[in-house]
Amino acid sequence: MRLVIIGGGISGLSLAYFLLERKPFFDIIVLESEKKAGGKIWTEKINGFLCEGGVNGFLDNRPKTLDLVAKLGLEPLRSNDNARKRYIFSGGRLHLLPESPVSFLTSGLLSLPGRLRVLGEIFVPKGATDEETLADFARRRLGREAYEKLIDPMASGIYAGDPENMSVKSCFRRVYELEKKYGSLIKAMITLQKEAKKTGEKVGAGPGGVLTSFFEGMQTIIAALKDRLGERVKTGSRVIAVDKKDDNYTVYTSGGLQIEADAVVCAAPAHEAAVVLKSLNENLSSVLNEIPYPAVSVICMGYRRTKIERSLDGFGFLIPNRENRKILGTLWDSSIFPNRAPEDHVLLRSMLGGARMSELALKDENALINLVMDELRYILNVRTDPDFFKVYTHKKGIPQYTRGHERRLDRISEIVKGFRNFYITGNAYSGIGVNDCIENSYKLAGQILEGAN
Repeated sequence: MRLVIIGGGISGLSLAYFLLERKPFFDIIVLESEKKAGGKIWTEKINGFLCEGGVNGFLDNRPKTLDLVAKLGLEPLRSNDNARKRYIFSGGRLHLLPESPVSFLTSGLLSLPGRLRVLGEIFVPKGATDEETLADFARRRLGREAYEKLIDPMASGIYAGDPENMSVKSCFRRVYELEKKYGSLIKAMITLQKEAKKTGEKVGAGPGGVLTSFFEGMQTIIAALKDRLGERVKTGSRVIAVDKKDDNYTVYTSGGLQIEADAVVCAAPAHEAAVVLKSLNENLSSVLNEIPYPAVSVICMGYRRTKIERSLDGFGFLIPNRENRKILGTLWDSSIFPNRAPEDHVLLRSMLGGARMSELALKDENALINLVMDELRYILNVRTDPDFFKVYTHKKGIPQYTRGHERRLDRISEIVKGFRNFYITGNAYSGIGVNDCIENSYKLAGQILEGAN
């Protein structure tokens, strides 16, 4: 049986690995359109600065990722303890994000009425619809101020999204399920804390875990997977179409290749899959095109430590939309992981664009650098030019799970069921993070092998 995997990001590469782990002689080809594998995982070391062009890590709370890392012989690197400190820029200054009930009650980030409104969440009834946006959910349960100052920047930091359009069920399923089960997030936390005392496990409404990467950055796991897969990975091989005849598929590349396959997995981004699969099924292509991908730019800037007056003891900061700033936030990368900057230097990484300001991310490099410098001058009082900078622009950035996402997934699943030995995976469907992609690939590998028997 020959299987062609379209897309050499973390989803496609980990899927191929899991299949070969269980069936070493499986005939697999991974076709990646770019000259490098890895998709949005892209690490470069330039002048001693280690820059992540996209994904900067994964949480260490999902066993499948840690198992894969161990099998690849890699050593994970947990973020520094000071990276637990996270800030929100609000009202012209940085506020430490509260980490405990006591710090929440004493924090100046929310006004006293805003804090009392959050505590009143325990009396708020359950939502009446499954199609609630994150903004509506947060305002209903926590109040407008908490939504604007806490939930909104979190959504921008994770998805570069607009909470007014994001599906709370699709984006933050655990939070959605806690409300359904317990009727209140506060009630849920109280109950889970009691259960945790018996087991010793930490609990929370969020995903938990510690941000983790590798000493040489996230490209480490891509390089290890590519090394294990060897010549099965064909970079610079753009797929332009897939056709089906009887029970066989033909995969066409821009280089003129026609590859016959018994099974096909499309692990490309949804917007690329829509083009590739149009000849296979126009309805499928149409649904895939409904998943938005706003532009996002990542700007890495290196400075001599003496040029930054403010302490960078923390993870970085996010900015609520109500502040009307041009960047989504800035991570203090050299404070999060070692080996990110030369000695006596720091590396800052700012993000801009996203669902609400996509056009900003598409400005030319000089305009982006000047824009970020203006923002850092205002927020961090950085008065000098950087000693180093690098710009990464993703014209199609992070897939958005907008309202109606669950219905789109149902339609995709129904269409795909009509094609034997054909599958779709990737971060556009059931989780955008590295952990989600790896876990979904592991499950899909089992499904493919079961169907091959």
